[in-house]
Parts: sequence; structure tokens; C-alpha cells
Amino acid sequence: MSKVLVIVESPAKAKTIGKFLGSRYRVKASMGHIRDLPKSQVGVDVEHDFAPKYITIRGKGEILKDLKQAAQKSSKVLLAPDPDREGEAIAWHLMHYLDINEKDKCRIEFNEITKDAIVNAIKEPRTIDRHRVDAQQARRILDRLVGYNLSPLLWRKVKKGLSAGRVQSVAVRLICDREEEIKAFVPEEYWDITGVFTGTDKKWTIEAKLLQKGKEKIHIGSEAEAQAILDDLKDASFLLTKLRKKEKKRNPVAPFITSSLQQEAYRKLNFPARKTMQVAQQLYEGLDLGPEGTVGLVTYIRTDSTRVAETAQAEAREYIKGKFGTGYVPEKARQFTTKGKIQNAHEAIRPTSVFREPDQIKNFLSRDQYKLYKLIWERFVSSQMSPAVLDTTSIDIEAGDYTFRAHGSIIKFPGYMKIYTEGKDEDDNEEEKTLPENLEEGLRLIAKSLVPKQHFTQPPPRYTDATLIKALEEHGIGRPSTYAPIVETIQKRGYVVKEQKQFHPTELGMVVVELLKEHFTDIIDIQFTAAMEEKLDLIEEGDMDWVQVLKDFYLPFKDTLERAEKVIGQVELEDEVTEEICELCGRNMVVKMGRYGKFLACPGFPACRNTKPLLEETGVKCPHCDGRLVLRRSKKGRKFYGCSNYPDCDFVTWDLPTEKKCPKCESMLVQKKFKNKGAVYQCISENCNYKEKAETITI
Repeated sequence: MSKVLVIVESPAKAKTIGKFLGSRYRVKASMGHIRDLPKSQVGVDVEHDFAPKYITIRGKGEILKDLKQAAQKSSKVLLAPDPDREGEAIAWHLMHYLDINEKDKCRIEFNEITKDAIVNAIKEPRTIDRHRVDAQQARRILDRLVGYNLSPLLWRKVKKGLSAGRVQSVAVRLICDREEEIKAFVPEEYWDITGVFTGTDKKWTIEAKLLQKGKEKIHIGSEAEAQAILDDLKDASFLLTKLRKKEKKRNPVAPFITSSLQQEAYRKLNFPARKTMQVAQQLYEGLDLGPEGTVGLVTYIRTDSTRVAETAQAEAREYIKGKFGTGYVPEKARQFTTKGKIQNAHEAIRPTSVFREPDQIKNFLSRDQYKLYKLIWERFVSSQMSPAVLDTTSIDIEAGDYTFRAHGSIIKFPGYMKIYTEGKDEDDNEEEKTLPENLEEGLRLIAKSLVPKQHFTQPPPRYTDATLIKALEEHGIGRPSTYAPIVETIQKRGYVVKEQKQFHPTELGMVVVELLKEHFTDIIDIQFTAAMEEKLDLIEEGDMDWVQVLKDFYLPFKDTLERAEKVIGQVELEDEVTEEICELCGRNMVVKMGRYGKFLACPGFPACRNTKPLLEETGVKCPHCDGRLVLRRSKKGRKFYGCSNYPDCDFVTWDLPTEKKCPKCESMLVQKKFKNKGAVYQCISENCNYKEKAETITI
């Protein structure tokens, strides 16, 4: 009896599924896409309804030959790429190459790689969904029309080798617009006054901030104004006049979708988006768990749906009841709503079984796999738990016309917070405090201190991996499968660089964005790009014709392109000339921007190809020799500090060196920064544990 051939994208997935299906099935991998538009030309016939010219991807010949031979020997072929638009397109290309009839039920899909999910999918094959294929095809052709028409223009007008992408250009714009906001920002001085109060027994203290004078919220603009208020409060008596207690419920956050997983993995694990998706793909495709065999640990990872299957909810509720007790199980299974249009056939990202606890399988996972699986597992389990119950307290302390206010809370019942709380972005400094329990209205207080502090308003923060993905999602730019490639591509193209985990636009990025803003308003427009994403969704739903969408876009774009070719002059990017002399040809070297930031290059390129790292001075002498410490970068772009006499001196440190000396051993103090905790000076000597608080400085 001939076997059934099942085709997936990757060997890892093929290996896992093969173990579930047994000897009657043969599982092979296509290694991703098998056909694509040619690289050497646009490959789209705009005169004939944007007909694409697909060719076999180079290097896929042997794979396709093997698949064809296997298909001919099989009783049936089932196509099982990922359950999204791109997966549907891969299945469609395979269908054509293997001469499968379009009416054949040859497509299967599953949201998780477990035995039950695979066996059930095999029982319910369907025909290829042409609407999904058309939506993916429209996206691919749109991107090709923009990239292959706009990039040559940038080559001719700005710099050879440039490229422009339909969605990536908007991401660069977000970063450039934020940089302009930061440059235009004028800081304003303001002060606050914090009082530290205690009772007559002096067994506790409360910190409260000055809130208002009379009924007006107070604004202190200078040191003189702050001192005038302190003078008013010099002989004041302080009375606790209002005490408000309230029980507050805090509900858990939804299980992960692609964007929230990438954001949280960045916040808590310091994973860039690309790394998050690589590790998540490994968890999805399946790992060997020893006696249990190979199994997929999480559900499909490219999703914008927070829906959870009823069976998964029931399993989670059973686990929570057994592990934590009935009080941690909500009365009804919790469902979450998702904003906008989503592919609701998908589920949220969750473990395939909550009974597979992270610590139970830790020995079978790599360090990164364990961390990410634990994050996904905890987020999902917590999402199905009871809300946390907090007792919140707010007090007002009055001194004449002045009112101080303090807030605090205590956890009365942890609920979901027993295992998980959501991370915060670096610019989120909100901190909850607890207040003493024996407070009551009318209580006389003693002011231990009244401390004025100067502040300056801060510009909006630069984007990080997490906040950029959040912005893309909020603006409707891109979809789950595109966030990580967008972030990676804009760095590869040299339009942005990452400094201290924040994205900075390069000069090249600023120039290109300004050019696109002036001449290609739609391409760089956030609302226009978001509207195009919605049209692609409508194509997938069968409510719009993909050819008409392309016509509506391309005809105005073509006119704009022709006009821009005539009016845009040559854009000169002036290189910064340095005093560093090229030892090969004697020219003054210039500053260039690469993937990992600035470097020195000879202006005689290509005749002279000499390059050097750009050494940014720290102003600190090397503790090991007479050299100076300079900023360098690792191969992965991470900053470190090393001696300018390298390789003769190999002193390096990841932390910012300072001229301060340790009071205990006279060694150098370095500045270490901690998320949400400020900075400390720490002795560099391994035999000394000296630390002190530091003002944050950067180089």
C-alpha cells in the first residue's frame, strides 16, 4: 500500500510530525518557499493585471525533484505549511509544481504540533484558500513594485546601494520623527517637594509629595519658589485630614500574541525581536523531551488573536485548581477581546499543555528556550487565573493651605500575580508603595524632613525594540510575521543604529525619509500604509479584488515616480573628515556609518579599502598602562571599553569607566546601570565589593 506524503516547511517540523503519524505516512520538508519573483528584474507584468513571473528559487532544484518523485509514489499528497497567508501561498506553489488539482482537498493546517492536533488535521483536509493566497500575493507584488522602482531612484539621486521598502520606510520615519521631536524639545525646569512624615511614636514613616495650595494644583518653577514654600511650612503643623481605602481588583493580561511576546521578551529577557522569533519557532516545531519523545511545546507563534481553545482553558483551570486551590480559579473561563480585524481561526500563543511545567523539562531545553518557554507558560496560566485583590490607600496631609498626598497599596490576595506580572518599558518609572496600617483621620504628624528637588521635563524617549513594535502595532503597520523582519531590515540598510538599546536614525536615514516625505507622500504616510494593510485583510476575506487594489496603488505611484525623477536633484552626503591619516595612502580618513555604528574609512575607496574602528574617547586613562580608554564594539555591535594600546594592552570592561578611585583599594570605579534602579559606581577589582550611588552619565 503506497504512503501518504505530507509536506511541511522545515526539517525540524517534519521530524516531529513524522513521529506522530507512523509508517503509513512520509513527511518531507520544502525548506520554505519553492518559488518567488526573480531577483534580477521586477517580475511583475503591470500591463496584464500585475501577473507575477514566478521562478524556482535557486538551490531548490534537488529538493523539488525529491518532492516530485515522492509525490508520484504516494497515494495522496497533503500540504501542511504554517496556518497563515504565507503558509497558504507556499502550499499553493507546491500544488502547482506537483500538478495537484485545485479542487483536491490537499491542504491541512494545525495550530500546534502535538499528536492529537496532527491526527485531527489529517482527518479534515480542505482545498487551497485562494483569498489567502491572493492577499499574500498582493503584498509581495506591492513590496516588489515599490522596492524595485524606488530603490534605483535612490541609487541615482542619493547613494549607490540604497533600497527602500514599503513598510520599512514608515518604520524609519517613526524613528526619524521621534528624533526631530527630541531635537526640538526645550526642557523646562520644575521642582517638587517631598515630605517624610512620622507619628508621635516614630515607629514608621510616610513619604508624601506636595500636591496643591488651596484648591489649585501647585507648580514650582524655580528654586526660589521652592524655598518660599519651605519658608511658609517652617513652623507649620501637619494633620492627616483624609484617608481613603478601597478594595481594587486587578485582572490578568491576555496571553501572548506575536507583538506582545516580542515586547515582553525584550523587556524581561533582553531578546531582540529576531531572536525571540527564532527561539519561539524552535519551541513550536518541536523538541526532544527524552522519554516523552519529540513534541511541540507552544502553539503557532505568528498570530494576532488572543482567543484560547475551550480544551486549553479547561486544562488550565484544572491545573490551577490542583496547584493553587479553587480560590485561584475564576468562576467563568476568561476570554480576551482583540482590537481590529484578526485571524480568529488562530489562537493566542500558549503552551500545548500547561501540565508540562517549565522546570520539569528544563534539562531538555537550551537556556534561551527555557527562558522563553517559561515566559509563555507563565503568561498563559496567569491569564486564566483569578484577579489579584489589592487594598489601595490614599491619604492627604494638610499644613495650612498646603496639601501633601501619598498613595499606597498592599496585595490582599495575589491571584494571577502569584506567578506573573507584566514587565514595564524603561521609561515607565511608576512605583507602588505600601503605607502603615494604623493610620486614621485627625492624626497629628511630625515632618522629619521636607526635601525640594529640581527636575527638568524630558523629551519623548527614543524607540527600543519593544516600543517600536508596539508603535507599529498601534498604527496598524505590518502584521505578526513582519515585525521582526522590519526591525532587522532597517538596521541592515544603515538607516538606523542601536545605541544603548535605543534606535537612532543615521544621517542617511534622515536624508532618505525627508526625500520620501517630499516626493512620495503616500509611501511614507503612516495612515496610508495602515489602510493598505486593511485592504490586504479584505482581500483575504474575499471582500476586495487583489488586482484592483494593485491598480489603485500603482497608477498614482507611477506618475509620482516619473515626476520625482525629473525634479529631484543630486543629494550630496558629506562625509565628516577627521585628522586620522590613512597609513596606506596618506589621505585624511572620513567617518562612515555601518551596521554597528560609525567607523573610519579611506576616502580613496575603491582604490584604497582601508578601514579602522572609530575610537570615541572616554577621557579616562587605562589602569594597566599609559594608554587611554576608548569606546569599541563587539562583532554583534555591543559597546565595551578597551585600551587604545590594544593589542599590546588587553584591558577591557563592559561598564563605563570613570576617573573616580575606590576609597577602599584605589582601583578604578566603573558605572553600572540597572533597569528602573538608576546607576551605581562599583570597584573594578574582583577582590573589592565597594559600591556607591551614582549620577547616570553616558558616552
